[in-house]
Amino acid sequence: MGDGVGADPVASEHEVVRLRARRALGATRGQLQKSGLKLVGNVVVAYLVLKVIPVLRQALHNLEHINWHWVLGALALETLSETGFVVSWRVIVDPENLLSRGGGGRRMDMRAAWAQLGGGTLVPAGSLGSVGVGAWILHRFGMPTKLIAERQFNLSFLNTAVDAFALIIFGIGMATGIIAREHNLKLTLLPAALAAIGILAALLIARRASTLAERLQPVHPKIGASIATLASAVEDTQRLLFHRGRFKSVLGAQAYLWFDVLVLWTAFLAIHAHPVPSFAVVVMAYIIGALGGSLPLPAGIGTIGGMVAMFIVFGVGHDAAVAAVLFYQGIGLLVPLAGGAVAYGLLRRRLGPLRKLAPADPGGQ
Repeated sequence: MGDGVGADPVASEHEVVRLRARRALGATRGQLQKSGLKLVGNVVVAYLVLKVIPVLRQALHNLEHINWHWVLGALALETLSETGFVVSWRVIVDPENLLSRGGGGRRMDMRAAWAQLGGGTLVPAGSLGSVGVGAWILHRFGMPTKLIAERQFNLSFLNTAVDAFALIIFGIGMATGIIAREHNLKLTLLPAALAAIGILAALLIARRASTLAERLQPVHPKIGASIATLASAVEDTQRLLFHRGRFKSVLGAQAYLWFDVLVLWTAFLAIHAHPVPSFAVVVMAYIIGALGGSLPLPAGIGTIGGMVAMFIVFGVGHDAAVAAVLFYQGIGLLVPLAGGAVAYGLLRRRLGPLRKLAPADPGGQ
């Protein structure tokens, strides 16, 4: 690349993109290393807890005698689930292929999405933790902060909407006996009704949010901006659900949910549970129990506790519930971490050694 008057502006732009990408890559490496340590720490802590507490020793026995054929199946299913997330991520977060421009490579966006998944295993609060890490990575790549926030929120809102619709369908189906019979309406119809009310409330708020945001903007600018963002996310999600051109993002969100649910169902087969809970029960326990993952608790305790509790409420034995959920949680940590590590290696090979990083980002942050 030349200097001075004869410099090529396109080549210069490419070099800026590559320098930004190397900075993001260096930051991602630290996140992946910490995520790996977290996975090892979780395994050790889980083993010690199961070993020390007498009532949980049968759960440990179940985990020690898992069927490795089902383990391989669970790994494949989780990979398909995370790939669904990547598909949605590419359509919603980077529809203009900004990350693939400037010499970054045509698969830069896909690898950045996998890096988000791998780094997100470090942060509690479920998918929101992954969103936070992804936003941080994208900012390192040079994407504007406001644009990142809006699109990441749209992605999270789409996944939430898919979960809510699944909860409504399976809750009503179990209450009426169409899918699987559950006589306790508090476990089926009540969650379905709450999910439906939540969707309707979001739609109603979104319609009036613009006026409310304008009123609040002069007095409470942050609150006004938050309401406007929520309204925009609801409207964008509606367009994603009903616009054929963006249907790929919905398919990705569906794959992200249903393949992950299949991993949890497969976990009961892997630990030789008798009887294996119905798929409908797994769906309800998965969606309702995962709400515990929104709590900022370490080691995924919120998700584990929430799912185990829901399975027990649905009549699943506590030993099988604990073993299956721990198995599921381990798979859910291992696959994105491995995928993120592979994405890091590919980016490292394309962008060059990290020691070439300049002390300052010429393009700004």
